[in-house]
Amino acid sequence: MYRQIWFELLSRSLHMSNPLQLDKSQALYTQAKNLIPGGMLGIRRPYNFVPDEYPVFIASGKGGRVTDVDGNEYVDMLCSYGPIILGHCEKEIDDAVIEHIRSSGFCFSLVHESQNRLVETLRRVIPCCEMGIIVKTGSDATTCAVRISRGFTKKLKVLRCGYHGWHDWCVEVKGGVPPKLYEDTHEFPYNDLDALEALLKEHSGDVACVIITPVGHPLARPVEAPKPGYLEGVRELADRHECVLVFDEIRTGFRAALGGAQERYGVTPDLATVGKAMANGYPIAAVVGKSDIMRIAEKEVFISSTYFPNSTETIAALKTIEILERENVMDGIWRRGEDFLNRLRAIAEGSATDAHVSGIPPMPFVTFPSKQDKSHKWQRKTFYTELIRRGVFMQPFHHSYIAWRHTDADLEQVLGAAEEALKVVAKGHS
Repeated sequence: MYRQIWFELLSRSLHMSNPLQLDKSQALYTQAKNLIPGGMLGIRRPYNFVPDEYPVFIASGKGGRVTDVDGNEYVDMLCSYGPIILGHCEKEIDDAVIEHIRSSGFCFSLVHESQNRLVETLRRVIPCCEMGIIVKTGSDATTCAVRISRGFTKKLKVLRCGYHGWHDWCVEVKGGVPPKLYEDTHEFPYNDLDALEALLKEHSGDVACVIITPVGHPLARPVEAPKPGYLEGVRELADRHECVLVFDEIRTGFRAALGGAQERYGVTPDLATVGKAMANGYPIAAVVGKSDIMRIAEKEVFISSTYFPNSTETIAALKTIEILERENVMDGIWRRGEDFLNRLRAIAEGSATDAHVSGIPPMPFVTFPSKQDKSHKWQRKTFYTELIRRGVFMQPFHHSYIAWRHTDADLEQVLGAAEEALKVVAKGHS
């Protein structure tokens, strides 16, 4: 009781907005915890947002907005952690998939011809793509790329920078994973050529691949664009040490540019992984790359799954890429994102806080630098609480995205909410 009274007094003094009505979400969460460990898997659990402030269950989405089970509507800046490049319920894509299901089916013992059309399209738009393998998830794709690299080079070590999924060789939470399964994977920091070179020298002659997210997006920390010459330097080091260079473009593919960050920054890897935005939410990913390396998967390296060849996802990807090209979506998102990012930076710099805005135009992020007294945690919690209460869905530990269907009014709402939220942060911090 006293805690509630204290919080209400604090809220009034700081001019905090009113909490959302989330009764149905909370009831479903209580039910879910008796059915699924944690109620849902990892990144969607409430502790990854602001518990008791963010919805737990979403009911629907349309364009650049989502609505939760309690009827609260939000500008969706998380975009399902990246797959929504156009918008929710994209009719042209869904109609193509529904027509395909009704006329042809989608899960067969053999492969559907749309596989060929999709890989031909990937070869046309992605600089490194001479051949491709269609899979389901980003973790599938990065693990395939590592296996192909080891099979091709006959070497063991993997040098990594970035988030590469939940499989044993790279998962960041090590529970349930024997050390022997990741002891040959070694991390290096982004934008630091000296650190990469030192690792390559330490494991000289035994590095199968360097796998890196070409734009740095470490968990809960600022998003980094590559410094001038950095990706070129990574390319040169991989060549010098005769290992495969893999760009993990699960987030940047079909978002930094149609051909990914490799097109945007002009550095071509040997292999790349793409997914997320490739099919506007349908579950598909791919490993693409140079044919001499990819051909190792004909015999020496085994890759197979019952569901990899499902044609619903290839049809969705083909239609998504068609729209991306036809509407010149990438340039539009980059241009609008650049304006949004500049204005968001100006708001942060003009606030009486140390909020930090980072990212590239399609992928903005607001963070608060760590402090010894841990006050950054209160700042972060307060900022993102104020955003969700004002109808803006962002994630405190993950960067946001700009989608094609975000309207000017949507982005103005986000900027206005951010400005108001930072005022509350500033008043509380002072």
